[in-house]
Amino acid sequence: MDWRKGGSSSNVEVDSGGGGPRFGGGGRMGLGGLIVLALLGWIFFKNPLALLDQSGGLPGAQTQTGQPVQVDPEQQAFVSAILHSTEQSWGAIFQAHGATYVEPKLHLFSGGVNTACGGASTAVGPFYCPGDQKVYLDLAFFQQLQDELHSSGDFARAYVIAHEVGHHVQKLTGVFDKVRQLQQRGEPMDGADGLSVRQELQADCYAGVWANHSQQELNWLQPGDIESALNAASHIGDDALQQQAQGRVRPDTFTHGTSAQRVKWFKAGFGSGDVAQCNTFAGEP
Repeated sequence: MDWRKGGSSSNVEVDSGGGGPRFGGGGRMGLGGLIVLALLGWIFFKNPLALLDQSGGLPGAQTQTGQPVQVDPEQQAFVSAILHSTEQSWGAIFQAHGATYVEPKLHLFSGGVNTACGGASTAVGPFYCPGDQKVYLDLAFFQQLQDELHSSGDFARAYVIAHEVGHHVQKLTGVFDKVRQLQQRGEPMDGADGLSVRQELQADCYAGVWANHSQQELNWLQPGDIESALNAASHIGDDALQQQAQGRVRPDTFTHGTSAQRVKWFKAGFGSGDVAQCNTFAGEP
């Protein structure tokens, strides 16, 4: 992936270690985590809205704030370029539908962070908080994506960011509110047919929509890039994570969908570039 073709976002925040973020025109970064997620109830990429409904705060909320984030300049430029591309793509999509895209912030932290959705530790992995409309990322997660989930490559990492931005799109389009309303009416969040699975699969589809539009604009994908994203999606299905952690699969506890579903919906978005093809709430997910 020739990500250097992209511009730089002004919406990347780096945790200063003193409790507040600092902003950088080219973006700055931090560090991250994952496999622990399987042991924390399969919350990889879990949206904080559902988590807050269950416990009043994010899992792993024993945060360790106050750690200055050491930023690798190369990763700094990468995250900024990917976020900028999502801004361009979604800005154009919203404009085409007569709406205005409100750009999210991407907050980089190390160890732990306080958010409008509660405290979170590195163990939570990348997540989106609808309360402050920010994506939170501890970049050491990317190393675990490679080492523990066998998903390497720049585009696999870009997919992670695009998925979380997909949750921001859901926030702007009212999906978060609708899911909450359905949950309050008694619709189940977890399970193979639950609201959480459908919401996560839609974010996967939106990541595919972004990939389609960014490729049309920048022609920056290289041979093997799409495969790396699909490989990442296949390794983070509920069934794959549960089988790896416990040696068995429990569909009643699914929150993100199977590996096959995650691949299917990313392909649906990438193949069409059309948000109308991402209605995961209708029919079988």
